[in-house]
Amino acid sequence: MIRQSRTIDPGATLGVLGGGQLGRMFAQSAHRLGYHVHTFSDEENSPCGQVADREFVGAYDDIDAIEQFAKGVDVITFEFENISSEAAQAIERIVPVRPGGEVLHISQNRIREKSTLAEAGLPVTPFRPIRTEDELQNALNELGTPSILKTAFGGYDGKGQIALSKPEEALPAWKELGQVEAVLEKKIDFRCEVSVVGVRDQWGNFTGCGPILNEHRNHILDLSVFPEPSVSDLEADAVAICRGVLEKLNVVGVMCVEMFVTTDNRILINEVAPRPHNSGHLTINACLSSQFEQQVRAICGLPLGDMIPLKPSAMINLLGDVWTGGVPNWAEALKHPEATLHLYGKREPRVGRKMGHLTVLSDTAEEAIDIARQARAALQNHSNEPRS
Repeated sequence: MIRQSRTIDPGATLGVLGGGQLGRMFAQSAHRLGYHVHTFSDEENSPCGQVADREFVGAYDDIDAIEQFAKGVDVITFEFENISSEAAQAIERIVPVRPGGEVLHISQNRIREKSTLAEAGLPVTPFRPIRTEDELQNALNELGTPSILKTAFGGYDGKGQIALSKPEEALPAWKELGQVEAVLEKKIDFRCEVSVVGVRDQWGNFTGCGPILNEHRNHILDLSVFPEPSVSDLEADAVAICRGVLEKLNVVGVMCVEMFVTTDNRILINEVAPRPHNSGHLTINACLSSQFEQQVRAICGLPLGDMIPLKPSAMINLLGDVWTGGVPNWAEALKHPEATLHLYGKREPRVGRKMGHLTVLSDTAEEAIDIARQARAALQNHSNEPRS
C-alpha cells in the first residue's frame, strides 16, 4: 500500500477520474496552484479533457487502462462516483487515491452508505434495505407511506427513485426499477434542503462551508445560496454533522453532505457525495478558497484554505433548457455586473443537462437571488434590437 502521509508539491501531476465539469473546475484550480492535471474519461474532448494537460480515454471499469493512467500521476481523486470501486482500490497499490477506494465503495451503494452512517450515530433519514418482496413488505409495515423507493446503486437528479403515496404502489414501483437492490426511505416533512461542503486532510484537519440553502426544480438543483439568514442558526450543527461523516469515512479530500431541515428544525442526512458538489460552485467566487482549490490542497497535503464567505452569494444552474429558442443572449445576462458566468464546454445542450452556472455576489442574499434569476431570464431574451 502506498504511504498516504506526504506532501505533493506544485509541479507534480494530479490525476482525476472522470471528465465532467467538476474535473474541469478542479483542473483550473490545480493549474493556478502550479500543478499538472491528467484526466481519465470515457469520451474524448470531455469538459475536463479540454483544460487538462492530458486526457486518457477508456471505460471506467477497465482496471488495466486505469492502472496505466495511475502510473503517470502523483495522486488521484474523483470527479464523480461511477468509477469501479474495484479499480479505485486496485490503483491504491500504485498511487495515493483520495478519497480512498473504500469511501467510494461505501458511497456508491445507498444501503452501505446509510447503514454505515446510522451505525456511527449520525442522523440519517429513516430507511430499510430492499432485496426481496418480503423485505419490501416489512419495510412498508415499518415505515409506511408516503415514502420513496430508491435504487441502491446509481441514480442522481431524481433518477432511479419513485415516490409512493400508498402501499399498493410499492411492488409495481420496485418492478419498474428492475427489482434491483433498493432502499425504502420515509418521506420527510422538511422545510428546506441544505448542504455542507466538507474538506479534510490526511492529518484530520477539517473545514466546512455551509449550510448552503438549496432549491430544486424537477429533482435537479436549481439555486444555491450562502450564507442565507433563514438557516444561519443551523451552522454549528450542520457543519458538525458533516465533520462526523468525513471522520467516520476517513475522507481525505472533499465531500458534500446533503441534508433535510425538518419542520421542527432537526437536521437529517439525505445523501453524501465523495467529491465537490453542484451546490458548492458558488465558492469559486464567494470564498477565498473554493471547493476545488480545497480539493487540491487536501489531496496534496497543503494547508487547507479559508472558506468564509466574502459576501452573500447565489448560484443558479444553466440547463440545456436555456438554449431552447436559440443561442442564449450572453451579453444581455452579463449586463448585470454582479453576475459571473461559468460554462462547462459541453457540445450538445439537452433539456435537463447541466451546461453551466451563474454566480452572483451582492450585499444581501435576497439581492443575490433576484439578480441571479434576472440574469438567467435575460439569456432567453433573443431580441434582435441593437444592444445599448
